[in-house]
Amino acid sequence: MPSTAPEAATLLGALLERAERVLERVEGLFETSAPPPDFSAHVAFRWRRRGSQRVLEPVLHPHRITLADLRGIEAQAKLIDANTRHFVQGLPANNVLLTGARGTGKSSLVKAVLARHAPRGLRLVEVDKQDLLDLPDLVDMVGGASQRFIVFCDDLSFEADEPSYKALKAMLDGSIAAPTDNVLIYATSNRRHLMPEYMSENLETRYLGEEIHPGETLEEKISLSERFGLWISFHPFDQDRYLEIVGHWVERLGVRVSDRAALEREALQWALARGSRSGRVAWHFARDFAGRALLAQRAPARASRRR
Repeated sequence: MPSTAPEAATLLGALLERAERVLERVEGLFETSAPPPDFSAHVAFRWRRRGSQRVLEPVLHPHRITLADLRGIEAQAKLIDANTRHFVQGLPANNVLLTGARGTGKSSLVKAVLARHAPRGLRLVEVDKQDLLDLPDLVDMVGGASQRFIVFCDDLSFEADEPSYKALKAMLDGSIAAPTDNVLIYATSNRRHLMPEYMSENLETRYLGEEIHPGETLEEKISLSERFGLWISFHPFDQDRYLEIVGHWVERLGVRVSDRAALEREALQWALARGSRSGRVAWHFARDFAGRALLAQRAPARASRRR
């Protein structure tokens, strides 16, 4: 006898359920993470996807910079260094959000604290925004290690519907799993709330007497940044601080400056052309100036050898 419509629907549902179980098993065979690397042999790593495999890849030549090289952000350096020192010593410490003006040393500061505390067991893992969905797998991979890990997310910025936004939010505070005591998240962003904010959102604000209550859209955007325990703000440099940074880097690059006024004029012209007096602009100018100066010093020696 032909089967009735309810029986056919039941049979189809059972077949679909069985197909889903088979697909889950097949995916489990291919979506794998490579074994963790030797954490004692390297201090910096990148989380990468290699086809269907997720890999914690050692950085063979990490960027070496010291806290002493970072001028103009001494107060910020003191805050993040103290938090990192607590973390390395197994004491309570906070996830950190570094926000503010571009080129002021946010990323360099994270690299500098790694250089200072790596001998004490600190390790850094750089994760791209699109890979934040893998954070639970990454934490599981490093959770049993004896080292302490900073998960570093550079230049973060989200749209409201991005799945990686929700993944980071859950990892910071909200997941059913307890935080792993040997992992912290350090993130940098030019936006304090990590998401674009629009004028129309202010229309949702309610006023009760003298109290201001932001609307739900703005509250949702604020909720992510509030899950970082420590906020560190960075501000544009004034002219004197910019020139101080230029002088520091020119000296560090091995150039003796006989005409300080000429150096400063060139540095200010460079900043004017770039539209910024940031530490990054100072570094770029110092490299250009040092390259030209060192080349000029070599020219007489080459000429004498030709004779």
